[in-house]
Amino acid sequence: MWRQAFILVCLLLPFLGGFGAWAQDRAALVADSVSIANDRQLIAEGGVEIFYKGARLRATRIVYDRSTDRLLITGPIVLEEEGGTIVFADQADLRTDLTEGILTSARLVLDQQLQLSTAELQRIGGRYTQLGRTVASSCKICAGSTTPTWEIRASRVVHDEVERQIYFDNAQFRVAGVPVFYIPRLRLPDPTLDRATGFLFPTARVTSRLGSGLKLPYFIALGARRDLTLTPYLTTGGARSVELRYREAFRTGGIVIDGALSHDDLVAGRRGYLLARGAFVLPRDFVLTFRGEVVSDPAYLLDYGISGEDRLDSRIEVTRTRRNEYIIGRIIGFNSIREGDINSNLPSLVTDLTFHRRFSGGPLGGEAGLRFQTHTHRRSSDSTIDADGDGISDGRDVARASVRLDWRRSWTLPSGIEATVAAEGSADFYTISQDALFAGSTTRTHTAIATELRWPWSKTGRSGVSHVIEPVVQLVVAPRSTDAVPNEDSVLVEFDEGNLFALDRFPGSDDVERGFRANVGVTYTRYDPAGWTLGFALGRVIRDEDLGQFGVASGLDGASSDWLAAVQVALPDGFLLTHRSVFSNDFDITKSETRIDVARDRFGLGASYIAAIPDPAENRTNRLSELTFDASYAFASGWTGKASGRYDLESASGTLAGLGLVYSNECISVDVSLSRRFTSSTNVQPSTDFNLSVDLVGFGSGTKAGPARVCRN
Repeated sequence: MWRQAFILVCLLLPFLGGFGAWAQDRAALVADSVSIANDRQLIAEGGVEIFYKGARLRATRIVYDRSTDRLLITGPIVLEEEGGTIVFADQADLRTDLTEGILTSARLVLDQQLQLSTAELQRIGGRYTQLGRTVASSCKICAGSTTPTWEIRASRVVHDEVERQIYFDNAQFRVAGVPVFYIPRLRLPDPTLDRATGFLFPTARVTSRLGSGLKLPYFIALGARRDLTLTPYLTTGGARSVELRYREAFRTGGIVIDGALSHDDLVAGRRGYLLARGAFVLPRDFVLTFRGEVVSDPAYLLDYGISGEDRLDSRIEVTRTRRNEYIIGRIIGFNSIREGDINSNLPSLVTDLTFHRRFSGGPLGGEAGLRFQTHTHRRSSDSTIDADGDGISDGRDVARASVRLDWRRSWTLPSGIEATVAAEGSADFYTISQDALFAGSTTRTHTAIATELRWPWSKTGRSGVSHVIEPVVQLVVAPRSTDAVPNEDSVLVEFDEGNLFALDRFPGSDDVERGFRANVGVTYTRYDPAGWTLGFALGRVIRDEDLGQFGVASGLDGASSDWLAAVQVALPDGFLLTHRSVFSNDFDITKSETRIDVARDRFGLGASYIAAIPDPAENRTNRLSELTFDASYAFASGWTGKASGRYDLESASGTLAGLGLVYSNECISVDVSLSRRFTSSTNVQPSTDFNLSVDLVGFGSGTKAGPARVCRN
């Protein structure tokens, strides 16, 4: 039997009067054979397909009865709708527009995730789909097993296609076939709905300080652009808390407000915090961002597992970044909850304005840059630091305006030597109050001129391996002395391969590197065709005089600095090793850092080790030696283990430790974590936290489906 060509139903003339609506909407029928019986029935058989208003129906046999305007369909039946809904059935009795009727032995599939199986499915008014006794799940069921990982059984289910909601009557939630709880009436969003008012999945949390508790979020959609989530949290330790999250989207940005209000037996009175964040796009490529945070007491954020912050940073910033221009203006408020900090002695209000522009060097050639900056910081203390710097309270307030001009040009000399001349000049105007030593106005100028020679040597062997060696010598001339100002933004100085050949290694503006010096070093890089690279750098700074600018832990103190050595190894399989050491001529380590990163399909690791000698200039009275790591391993399909920790090698004790286990498949995601904080202070105590969260895929939770289970014969 040959397959009929694409047959338009509206062309079957007098017999198809009942198909008028189909004809007007260009319905189409394809089948192996089409016949007319009793002058009132159209019979299509063999690979039957109907296309109507974006819907596609496939079946074995369809009988259209003109007298009843009905379709009697023999399966297997597959009905695919424009919104992605699919219905499977054995038999069906439907209206010609497919909007009403009954399907037997049916399955309703929503967004290729959630399946609802029933003996009888009824379509009503083109909007509702009603199912009788139903089993709903998004889990894969293997042959020989009728029990999914989870399922919802109900006496009746109604799917509202307009509101995209699913209503369950007498719902029973089961896990591995075991009933867990019963709900007389349950409403859940279908998988295509991103936002709907209702309860979200709960999270269980057990802590040594608050006891066992349950968080039950309730999401409230306040319109298309805003929503509110309220999360009650009750614990066996007597804690009662309500968390909130408010979000609103605007045409040019959005805001997020997080907060909580709590009462427990750990601290008298009410406890809580509030955090507001936002970002907006302004005219002329400017971007506005803000963040504001307050907390009731130092231990609250840790007790309730919100964050590990110990210095709160509230700010508002306006920035613009272009190819050769950077502008930022900001106001920052700091509030420390760290043990030992006195907020009145810390800069609590900071303002900054920076304009930085790069441009051509003009007649001089090369590239130049101009930076203009203003800065102020105020302390709430009214005390004045004495002339000897021994004041108990420090109330120093500072205002500064700075301008810096820099220029750089390079030439290529014979034998491939690259010669560079660089120069920079800056002027800073300070106004200082509440400081007997530095009070008043001070103008400071500084210049530096450098000449640099680089001579890269390159060789490529027969195997394709390339070697590049580059010795570098840089001579810097700068004044030996300048007007003194208090150093508050340049206390912590890092010596690394990034600033080995810098004209000024201080990170801020309060101090500048002075004196005549030579920066010398050599780099070596090996490129292998197999995809891995090896890089090495070695260098130091030699001065004509020790001006006592740097602390001992920086590695830059003395007439000659410590040696800087850095190594990096990158392999094509996602392995990266970075090591940096600063050491003396006797190979005594001043500061050392090692970082290992591994990114594989099943395994991930980020581990670092840092060591540094004591240095009062960096507010460190004891040697630092610490190891941290964060690892994950997918040991089976859908199963991932996680571990993290921080260990103090000097005290031979751990500070943080965490373990986690995540299971995810096509229908469920379970995240279990256990963490322990070992450190204590007057503000916080050691604690252990256990968290359990479960998300079901298929109900608009936003959780992505994991790998589907593999069925074994």
